[in-house]
Amino acid sequence: MASFEHDLKQIGGALGESLQKLHENIQRTKASKADEPPAGPAPSMRPPPDGDAQPDLFVPALYDVATKDSRSIMDVAVFRLSKKEKRAGDAIRYELPDGYVEVAAGHYGMASVWDYDIILMMISHFTEAMNRHREGRGPLPGRQFRPYISEILKFCRRSDGGRQYQEVEAALDRLKTTTLKVVRTEKGRNGRTLRKATAEGLIDNYEVVSYADNGHVLSVMIHAPEWLYREITEGRNPNVLTVHPDYFLIDAGIGRFIYRLARRSAGKTRSKWSYRLLYERSGSTGTLKKFTENLRKLVTANDLPEYTLQEEPGQDGPLLVMENREVAPDGP
Repeated sequence: MASFEHDLKQIGGALGESLQKLHENIQRTKASKADEPPAGPAPSMRPPPDGDAQPDLFVPALYDVATKDSRSIMDVAVFRLSKKEKRAGDAIRYELPDGYVEVAAGHYGMASVWDYDIILMMISHFTEAMNRHREGRGPLPGRQFRPYISEILKFCRRSDGGRQYQEVEAALDRLKTTTLKVVRTEKGRNGRTLRKATAEGLIDNYEVVSYADNGHVLSVMIHAPEWLYREITEGRNPNVLTVHPDYFLIDAGIGRFIYRLARRSAGKTRSKWSYRLLYERSGSTGTLKKFTENLRKLVTANDLPEYTLQEEPGQDGPLLVMENREVAPDGP
């Protein structure tokens, strides 16, 4: 370094003076950065939109019902986790002990974990309506769900910019053309093994009415698929779980996937999953190495609602420990 500074001094004139000042500025910048504390982990949660806590007095409070999710599909990703990859015409297959689950995408691309927010809203609406019906305070809900566009955005904790209105229709296209196929085997009455295959879209059909000149949406109608409607309306206890409101603020797809899995498997206690099995259940198109890297960022941030995340070694690779934040340190 001393030799370099000596060489600069040997250069005379304006050029030498300019180079000397440039060198001094670089050294000051390096010294300033050295004094800065190391950056903390990148947060996995986005800030809530403006007016998030303020009720909209001009629309019914549909967005105010508790968020619910279908328990039966919370331990696999029935959607893509990536914002960039559309995965049109692609499929994800999850092997089960007695069959498999296949998620197949159509022309518009595979439904994303953010598109699935609309499904969460629909599940929540039907669950609330069924609770009122069972208590004698309302009729049996039909399969049509008619939210205002502002209610969808409010429920999903998104801003109400013009582009968001357009994105809702695009999300409905992907939800309608993404098919969930379940194949299972079971013993028949005569002892022979039966194979049962069922397939439905994430939604049945939809209708969006908007002004042709500016695209402003007037109304939305979503027809719930039979599997979802049946799961909520049949039986005394719908197979659904409450989801924390801050779920919608989780920015990364992998963060949303891990939260849903924790809610399903850890509940009020804790649960352990191998990184490899999580990778297989995520439907990710990336490598296990990249998935592990992203998962470790999530563990470092450790800011998901309700659950703490921790990595521990396992016999066949690292394990993710998901624990409810209310569990005592010496709890189970």
